[in-house]
Amino acid sequence: MQKKFVGNLLFVLLLNLLVKPFWILGIDVAVQNRVGAEEYGLYYPIFGFSILLNIILDFGITNYNNRNIAQHAHMLGRYFSGIFNIKLMLGGLYLILTLLLGWMIGYEGKEIKLLLILSVNQFLASLILYLRSNLSGLHLFKIEGALSVTDRLLMIAICGYLLWSERFEGVFEIEWFVYAQFAAYVITALIAFLIVLKKASFFKPRFDLAVFRLILKESMPFALLVLLMSFYYRLDSVMVERLLIDGKYQAGVYAQAYRILEGFNMFGYLFAGILLPIFARMIKQNESIQKLLRTSFNLIFIPSMSVALISYLFPYEVMDLLYVENIEESAEVFQILMLSFIAIALSYVYGTLLTANGSLKELNLISAIGLILNLVLNLWLIPTHGAKGAAIATLFTQALVILFQIFFVKRIFQLKVRFDFLLRNLLVVLLIVVSAYGALELSNSMLTTLTTIILLSLILPFISGLVSLKEVFKIFRQ
Repeated sequence: MQKKFVGNLLFVLLLNLLVKPFWILGIDVAVQNRVGAEEYGLYYPIFGFSILLNIILDFGITNYNNRNIAQHAHMLGRYFSGIFNIKLMLGGLYLILTLLLGWMIGYEGKEIKLLLILSVNQFLASLILYLRSNLSGLHLFKIEGALSVTDRLLMIAICGYLLWSERFEGVFEIEWFVYAQFAAYVITALIAFLIVLKKASFFKPRFDLAVFRLILKESMPFALLVLLMSFYYRLDSVMVERLLIDGKYQAGVYAQAYRILEGFNMFGYLFAGILLPIFARMIKQNESIQKLLRTSFNLIFIPSMSVALISYLFPYEVMDLLYVENIEESAEVFQILMLSFIAIALSYVYGTLLTANGSLKELNLISAIGLILNLVLNLWLIPTHGAKGAAIATLFTQALVILFQIFFVKRIFQLKVRFDFLLRNLLVVLLIVVSAYGALELSNSMLTTLTTIILLSLILPFISGLVSLKEVFKIFRQ
C-alpha cells in the first residue's frame, strides 16, 4: 500500500506541477493585476461566501462515498444511481438558500449576479468532486488525477485568450473570469460523468428513498464536518469585507496573499485524495497504518516547512514578483498566512486518517473549536489590524486544529511516540532554518538563500534517515 501511495502520488504531483502553477501564477495573478484590488476584492469575498453553504451541496456525500466505494467497490452502480439525483436536488436547494442569504446580508445588483454564477460553479465543482471520489474509491488514481487538472487546463485556455488576445486590447472584466470557470466545469463534469458511467455496472437514475435515508444517516457527521471547516476556512475574507470601511480594498489585499496559500494547498489536497481510500481499505483489512502515516508525514512536513520559511524570509519579493500594486500590504499578510501552511499540510495527513477511520465525532469537535476560535479572533483582530488580523486568526486556528488532530490520532490508533523520529525532524528543521539565516546574513542574496533551503530540504531527509534512498529507487523501478 505504501508503494502504491507513493507511486500514484508522484504521478499526480507531476501532473499538477505541470498545470496548476501556471494557472495560479500565470492566469489567476494576471486576472488580479488586470482588474485591480478593489474589483477582485468584490469578487473574492462573494466567492468565499458561495462556499459557506457547501454543506448543502455535498452533505458529506463525497467523503462518505470515497471511503465507502474503497471498502465496497461492488456497490458503485447502486450508489451512483441513487446519489446522482440526490446531488441534483441538493444543488437546487443550495442555490435558493445561498441567494436568499446573500440578499439578507445586503448583496444586490452586480453582487447578486456574481453570487448566482459562482453558486452554479460551486454546484458543478461539487459534482465533479463527487464523480472523482468514485474513481479514487476504485483506486483509479491516474484517471482521477487527470480529471483533477482538466478544469484548470480548460480555464487556462479560455482565460489566456481573454487576457492576451489583441482582440480585447487589455480589457478584462471579473465576470469573464467567472464565466470561464463555468464553461470549464461543465465540460469537466460531462467527461467525469461519462467515465464513471462506464465503470458502473448499471445506472438507473431515480430517487431511491431507501438509499437517500441511508446516505443521509451515514453522511450526517461528514456533513457537519464540511460545514464547520467551510466556515473557519472561508469566513475570514467575508468578515474582512463586511467589518471594515474599506472592506473591498482590504479583501483584495487579503486575496492576493491567500490565493498563493490556496495554490500550495492544492498539493496537500492531492495527498488527502490518495490517502483517504488507501487508509480506509487498510483499516478495513486491519493492516497497520503506522508506516504509511510516517511516510506521508516525511513527504509533506519538510517541504511545507521550507515553503513557509521561504515565504517568511522573502514576502515582499514574492508579492513584487507576482503583483503590480499593494505589494507592502499584501506582503505582511502573506508572511503570516504562509506560516499556517505547515499546519494545514499536516492536517491533510492526520485529518484524512481520522476521516478514513470514521472518527467524525472527534473531527467535528476539533472543527467546532477551530470555528469558535477563528470567529472570536477575527472579530477582535480585523477591526484593528485589517487583513493582517485575519491572517493572524488563521495561523492560530490552524495550529490548534493540527495539534488536536495529532492528539486524537495518537490516542485512537495507540501509536507510540518515537522520540528518535521527532528528534531527527527537529534537527533537520533547525539545520535548514539556521543555514537559511546564515546564508542570508553572509551573502545578502535571495538566490543563495533559496538554493540553500531547497538543497538542504532535499538532502537532509536522506542523510537523517527520515527517507530511505533504497525505498525511493525501488518505487521508481516499479
